[in-house]
Amino acid sequence: MKISDFDFELPSNLIAQKPISPRDNSKLLLINKNKFNDRKFFDLPDLLKKNDLIICNNTKVLASKLFGKRNTTSIQITLHKKNSDKSWLAFSKPAKKINVGDVIEFDNFKAKILEKLDYGEIRIMFDCDNEELIERISKVGRMPLPPYIKRSKEEKNLDRINYQTIFANKIGAVAAPTAGLHFTESIINKLKSAQIDLDYITLHVGAGTFLPIKEEIETHKMHAEWGEVSNRVVEKIKKCKESGGRVISIGTTTLRILETAFNKKENSLKPFSGNTDIFIKPGYKFNVIDMLLTNFHLPKSTLMMLVSAFGGYKNIKLAYQYAIKNNYRFFSYGDCCLIKALNE
Repeated sequence: MKISDFDFELPSNLIAQKPISPRDNSKLLLINKNKFNDRKFFDLPDLLKKNDLIICNNTKVLASKLFGKRNTTSIQITLHKKNSDKSWLAFSKPAKKINVGDVIEFDNFKAKILEKLDYGEIRIMFDCDNEELIERISKVGRMPLPPYIKRSKEEKNLDRINYQTIFANKIGAVAAPTAGLHFTESIINKLKSAQIDLDYITLHVGAGTFLPIKEEIETHKMHAEWGEVSNRVVEKIKKCKESGGRVISIGTTTLRILETAFNKKENSLKPFSGNTDIFIKPGYKFNVIDMLLTNFHLPKSTLMMLVSAFGGYKNIKLAYQYAIKNNYRFFSYGDCCLIKALNE
């Protein structure tokens, strides 16, 4: 398949700039092969059944967009992956104005440029350890919103709340696992009352996850992201399958780490902790989940390929056409869809 096969025209007014309030009032498109049903996210407990298991991503977004100076030149740094205790990979802007060995000064800390890479990426070393750095960044950094979300200075503080899921507790992501943004305490309580269990994995979402593919699909290399699947989650999934329940992945990040943790040689899900660069595209055989709840994704992105693999290329293409026609809101702060696996 070609990259152009995953392209589509999206009216700019359908790119959500702010979340719906309350969160669980967002629209939900139920996709069952080539059949579509308009619902609301607060209907989720009614769309599932007793003994189903929901798996969410509990990563927490770091306020990783930093503004500093090299001498008198203003520099913007967006952290995207920790290398070591003091070293991070980041994107710099303007990239041409900095060189290896330069020191960038922020409000209460400094960073030295160790290496310049391609496409504005740099490797930097901070003057404090990671725990202290996270504390300082949390005070002065801004949330790393995608470029299609426009903000005034007054609105930016709201994203510190809006761009986090209510179950975010493990800091390390530089982009939100956006399918989880629809959840409220009310929905979680209703799910528990219906005997639908929830549990959590961690995948620290990196900046590369949502980017369009620029080269050929077959040669595309995903950015590695750190994730973890606990033994508790593995045992819950096995128990769910044995009882006839279904496993529902909240978001593509959850799906990707669960598939990474599946040992194909042993045909079994195993606990996992480490980096993953799994790239899922049409033709992939899924091993763990039965349903996927996810937002509507960018054209020509790896996430479009993933949902096309899970729901069927033609079905997803029709679903996106339906969503556009019926004014569903797209991308990070947009509406969502619940996709049943092709073999469901």
